[in-house]
Amino acid sequence: MRRELADRRRAMVERQLRGRGLTDERVLAAMERVPRELFVPEELWEYAYEDAALPIGGGQTISQPFMVALICSQLALRGDERVLDVGTGSGYQAAVLAELAREVHSIERLPELAELARESLDLGGYGDRVHVHVGDGTLGLPDHAPFGAIAVAAAAPEPPRSLYAQLEAGGRLVLPVGERSEQLLEVVERTPCGPVTVRSVPCRFVPLVGEEGF
Repeated sequence: MRRELADRRRAMVERQLRGRGLTDERVLAAMERVPRELFVPEELWEYAYEDAALPIGGGQTISQPFMVALICSQLALRGDERVLDVGTGSGYQAAVLAELAREVHSIERLPELAELARESLDLGGYGDRVHVHVGDGTLGLPDHAPFGAIAVAAAAPEPPRSLYAQLEAGGRLVLPVGERSEQLLEVVERTPCGPVTVRSVPCRFVPLVGEEGF
């Protein structure tokens, strides 16, 4: 089963990611290294490399592999950053980020999901590279800021001000922005003249719940 899943993971990278135009080789290599099956319920392992989001409990989902790779690609990580991952969920995106950055802090509002994510990250060998916190993700982690990049795996009506404030100069915030039912992925860069925003592809994520979210 493990060998079959590894084969599916390689096929996922080639067909769903590279085949749809993703060209960041660091991200593609990271996606091939992280075993997605560790971050979904065991009864869903056979679907781990489908082109779809999957339920993980608590009304939450693990994001579609393409969206995880796209978010990581748009962060434009070099490898020396401290990164904030908002909406830990299963821990999958945090694991991919750990392959791409020096240090990852991840925040989850549901304690039971945070604990499951810690277990999965430990099992995957990421426990010493990803620090999982419980709290309001819309407010970030000011005690650990500034961050070179912030990835948000849930949709907000607008980019949370607290998250933008925790970016380093030149840092990037990538998140879905829009209504509960549909959003656009946005890249917000912190510049000396203020935020510069680029809208990207249509997407659909669970809502970002918190003081500066829904």
